[in-house]
Amino acid sequence: MASYLDFEKGIKQIDEEISSAKIKGDDDAVEILEKNLKKEISKTYKNLSEYQRLQLARHPDRPYALDYIRLLVQDGYEIHGDRAFRDDPAIVCYIGYIGNKKAVIIGEQKGRGTKHKLKRNFGMPNPEGYRKALRVAKLAEKFSLPILFLVDTPGAYPGIGAEERGQSEAIARNLCELSALKTPIVSIVIGEGGSGGALAIGVADKLAMMQNSVFSVISPEGCAAILWNDPSKSELATKAMKITASELMEHKLIDDVIQEPEMGAHRDKDGAIKALGEYFLKELEELEKLSIDELLEKRMDKILSIGAFKER
Repeated sequence: MASYLDFEKGIKQIDEEISSAKIKGDDDAVEILEKNLKKEISKTYKNLSEYQRLQLARHPDRPYALDYIRLLVQDGYEIHGDRAFRDDPAIVCYIGYIGNKKAVIIGEQKGRGTKHKLKRNFGMPNPEGYRKALRVAKLAEKFSLPILFLVDTPGAYPGIGAEERGQSEAIARNLCELSALKTPIVSIVIGEGGSGGALAIGVADKLAMMQNSVFSVISPEGCAAILWNDPSKSELATKAMKITASELMEHKLIDDVIQEPEMGAHRDKDGAIKALGEYFLKELEELEKLSIDELLEKRMDKILSIGAFKER
């Protein structure tokens, strides 16, 4: 069953009418309704607000990391464990081919349905997840393989056990180690990029976002609770925080915005996954033209330029 957001009521109504017409075998009605659906989708998604884009970034039908991996990666082999504590299912690591390029793919996986959400801890990694990601990234460096990070998390898990095992240290070490990793890195926010949990696999030569994704230091609900002591003001916080792909691109905090299909990634998963794969291969081709020294120099310049300003 498809899920619909509040602002998708018109789309839901036409979808239901199409289903009813198909049951009746009324092909003419189906044809007319599908044209109406296309117009309604175009109208609905043409001028989305910041809060509506946040809702799309969290949409339960949106493709998750494993959806991208299963469609993009050929001869994929999963790598488990941090070799220190345990395997964290909230972080998935694969080695395989994307097109004709052998690559390592590391992503945050939220999970669908109660059973899988609990297994993946709702996409909130523990420190062992970030240590697994770093171990696999180091493996990629050893064999000169490019890395594709897929960012999609509400944030790093804030539980007592995670703090006891060094959550902040694991994130900080990833930031430090990835900034000096001697292999091309592309990181893409595919849904929700939340706080340090996203940043820990967000250090890259190219940082991009899917059109309807968000990237923020804190959730809008958390921001509203701190600033106004009222989590219900999350819509106001979303607008004030400037967390959408287009806004972050405007402030030069990301490199590119990957356009989603007109109907959104949640309604056209194949189209969204194809767009991401094409972007990765295109950017990788450019990054591979650089020597390792040039790659590291450009990456460091990029990191140091974040938040830089000049006084007038």
